[in-house]
Amino acid sequence: MSAPKVLVVFGTRPEAIKLFPVVQALEAHGGLTVRTCVTAQHRGLLDQVLGIAGIVPNMDLDLMTPGQSLDELTARLLTGLGKVLDAEKPDRVLVQGDTATAMVGALAAYYRKIPVGHVEAGLRSGDIYQPWPEEVNRRIVAPIADQHFAPTETAAEALRRENVDAASIHVTGNTVIDALHATRARIAANPSLAAGLDTIAERFAGKRLVLVTTHRRENFGDGMAGIADAIARIAARPDTAILFPMHPNPNVVSVMDRVLGDRPNICRVDPLDYPHFIRALGLAEIVLSDSGGVQEEAPALGKPVLVMRETTERPEGVAAGTAKLVGTDPDRIVSEISTLLDVPQAYSAMARAHNPFGDGHAAERIAGIVAHGFGL
Repeated sequence: MSAPKVLVVFGTRPEAIKLFPVVQALEAHGGLTVRTCVTAQHRGLLDQVLGIAGIVPNMDLDLMTPGQSLDELTARLLTGLGKVLDAEKPDRVLVQGDTATAMVGALAAYYRKIPVGHVEAGLRSGDIYQPWPEEVNRRIVAPIADQHFAPTETAAEALRRENVDAASIHVTGNTVIDALHATRARIAANPSLAAGLDTIAERFAGKRLVLVTTHRRENFGDGMAGIADAIARIAARPDTAILFPMHPNPNVVSVMDRVLGDRPNICRVDPLDYPHFIRALGLAEIVLSDSGGVQEEAPALGKPVLVMRETTERPEGVAAGTAKLVGTDPDRIVSEISTLLDVPQAYSAMARAHNPFGDGHAAERIAGIVAHGFGL
């Protein structure tokens, strides 16, 4: 008999970061045929991670086009992934997180009665518009999947409240911690992987570095303008510098160009590949972000995270004290940053808080559960 076939579907940079340890663990486990399909929902950002991880996708749909609406993307994903599933006929599909690729991958598999495993299952903000559309994407995957890999007990409990079969829920930790540890080890062994930040480290030596990332759809417009204003005011401090890897979305770039201009204490750079981003986290004193994954990564390095959102699907970090919700009001953002910069006790309380997101062995657990499901 042929080995059971597992098809891992992903399309964005965060999915690639969180799934490359799973792909490697499945391949190392033995007894499985592992295939990968990327949709390229993030083309350039995705390719950076694939190169570092050494993954060459078996199928690349390359579905993104400029200015594409969510309707158009969803339709193209459904037909494109449907053709892949019909050709590959996998015994299981794995999807990750909350993207359109994850939601549609699960739906296309359901249409063919192919079992679905959901990596990073159970995250909930409780508001279907924050994060948007990610919150609903996750909820659509939940009733389809029969293997739910929850990163924390809080996520597992959220699934139980939705009447998901408790036997199908597995608390594994978050695979982003696996990816972070593996990448830090590679950088330590080969510093040239992240040497592109050497000049920035020298330029801002002696200053307290704030790492900024922002890209959430729900912050486009007034929210992004508030974030830009806050960044400008923070950078006015002579003791502080901003490192800002800019998401290429025009809704971000146009606002930042208009408000920030060319300020000496702000270094705006193109999106960083994963090793450079991990080094940037290490260089930073504080992280200011509306990202989801950064709320998990930064605490693993002892970096406080101020989350520029009103809600989070990762409440464990807020409960543990590693993250704080600050919204997009510039006065609030500046106040919270100033407290961390000026009150050592406040900084220490967040920096030393326990990271609740895992021990770096989540991918091994997931691979073992998937294999066990096939009787291996």
